[in-house]
Amino acid sequence: MLLPSIFARCSAVVAGSITCFFLLLSAHLFAQSSPNLLPLERVDPPFWWVGMKNSSVELLWYGKDIAKANVTMKYDGVKILKRETTANPNYLFLTLEISPKAKPGNVMFTLRNGASVIARSYSLLARQKGLKEAQGFSSADAVYMLMPDRFSNGDSTNDVVAGFPDQMHRDSLNARHGGDLQGIINHLDYIRDLGMTAVWCTPLTENNMDKYSYHGYAFTDFYAVDKRFGTNDDYRRYVDSCHKHGLKVIQDIVLNHMGDKNYLAIDPPSSVWINDLAAAKASTNWRKEFRRPNYRSSTHSDPYASDYDKRGLTERWFDWMMPDVNGSEPHFATYLIQNTLWWIEFAGLDGLRVDTYPYPAKEFTAKWTKAVFDEYPRLGMVGEVWIGESVGMSAYWQAGARNADGFNSHLPSITDFPLNSALGSAFNEKEEWMGGMVKLYNTLAQDFLYADASKNVIFLDNHDLSRYLSVVHEDSRKLKMALSVLMTMRGTPQIYYGTEIGMTGYKDPDPLVRKDFPGGWKEDTVSAFAPEGRTPKQNEFFTHLKTLATWRKSKPVIHSGKLMQFVPNEGIYAYFRYNTNETVMVVVNNNESESTVKTDRYTERMQGFTKAHNVLTGETLSSLGSITIPAKTALVLDLQK
Repeated sequence: MLLPSIFARCSAVVAGSITCFFLLLSAHLFAQSSPNLLPLERVDPPFWWVGMKNSSVELLWYGKDIAKANVTMKYDGVKILKRETTANPNYLFLTLEISPKAKPGNVMFTLRNGASVIARSYSLLARQKGLKEAQGFSSADAVYMLMPDRFSNGDSTNDVVAGFPDQMHRDSLNARHGGDLQGIINHLDYIRDLGMTAVWCTPLTENNMDKYSYHGYAFTDFYAVDKRFGTNDDYRRYVDSCHKHGLKVIQDIVLNHMGDKNYLAIDPPSSVWINDLAAAKASTNWRKEFRRPNYRSSTHSDPYASDYDKRGLTERWFDWMMPDVNGSEPHFATYLIQNTLWWIEFAGLDGLRVDTYPYPAKEFTAKWTKAVFDEYPRLGMVGEVWIGESVGMSAYWQAGARNADGFNSHLPSITDFPLNSALGSAFNEKEEWMGGMVKLYNTLAQDFLYADASKNVIFLDNHDLSRYLSVVHEDSRKLKMALSVLMTMRGTPQIYYGTEIGMTGYKDPDPLVRKDFPGGWKEDTVSAFAPEGRTPKQNEFFTHLKTLATWRKSKPVIHSGKLMQFVPNEGIYAYFRYNTNETVMVVVNNNESESTVKTDRYTERMQGFTKAHNVLTGETLSSLGSITIPAKTALVLDLQK
């Protein structure tokens, strides 16, 4: 018989409310089953919507010998455009054309194989009012990035889930620690009060792996939230809660790989769905013999690159348990595009962060990106482009880049790793010709290579990097200097959870920079979510960031103003953000002693201003002829006439 419980993994949005569709996806048997037509296991996407801009949707049907079935349906405004099969008889692809006049309802499919007949209901839903256009995100936002498993445990009932072997052991860095969606919901006030306007979580999608599942980057079901984080309903409730708190939601997307426990990896539709699959099947010890990528994203933009090296990036497994997805396969490309659209529509997302953006074939990622924006033109999107310190090779990936090969990624924003590298060096090095803050200056001087550098996401640290306070040798002055620059620089600032309280850790191994946020578990003896639970130094960091983040919310000059910088000189670096109405001066003293700076050098930007408001202290500078700056300090001055 059919297995309707398999289809109960997702919820749907109907008429502006969340409704569990455990029964919508059930089916029944009209005639005695035949050995030639065994149970249908799943259909992806599990449901769809009428009124989408793209009028077609491709349904992937999976079940034993399903390709042998003849499928018919009758529904006003809906018809089957294509019926396609692959080398694997367990898959059937049906492309539906959904007319703009089609009404929400249940489409009944009839599957016939000899004497066996199966009826299957498929739901077409009405799009939610208000969800047809995402909010997007921009340089007016400040993004709080967190790892759900390590942030807060709000629901102890999902700490251990039957059928999920990688269980909670908080004393192990590599195991699950129990953080979940409810834990994030419980602390949205904290994130909002810090001055953040958007939240980016590392993936919440199901990762039912034997081990190392806490990070979330090995999807085992593209259409389900991991049960140890909560349910699909909980995810939608989390998005709604964020929106009620004035916070946008950014979802982490993975296009390059999946988990080896995904049914698409265990029983792929064809050998070409997964790169290097033949080698994996032939190996007797794939864990040791698998071929890692060469990590050379530069091969995409290199005019002299060999095909061998290009494939070394795009066709190798990220890890032994992470099969490499072949987005060049048309059906898989469609599957991934539709999965992204499904989550945006289902949850009401505002933006996406795309993991390892340059690792798949670039033609596929460009196709995927364009398809997403065709449906949701206001959506926010940033791609992880990690190519060291090279501004040129990073800029290659931004939409509208003037690339010699004509490539256009359609990707509006990239993660600004060159600026991150410069911020990691600027305050640690001795001030000399090519050292210290000149690295920050020179990096910004290359912004002409970007189509629009103001759209870059800028950051001090994240889940893949050593924590910034450790990078600057736990010098609290340097962290505050860097935060001042981050919150006033061009681009969209991203804060990694715990940076606001000075959490430390070096990336070796990864879990050392992914520690639990103090106070996120009921057994924690102190809670950094409240001022009284933080040390004086932690409150100092928190207040510093909160002051800047809250101030910048209402400062268009920081969001979209022009940038002018002056070459660092004698340990002093100054830059200005300005528009026709406002001017903000940021001046950084990287010396170990107090410095008094004469401002005549900056006349072209300071002319006409007679005083300044110190954003961090609230003090007023009544004279601007010279400015005294304490050692290792960045002043943020709102200039006034």
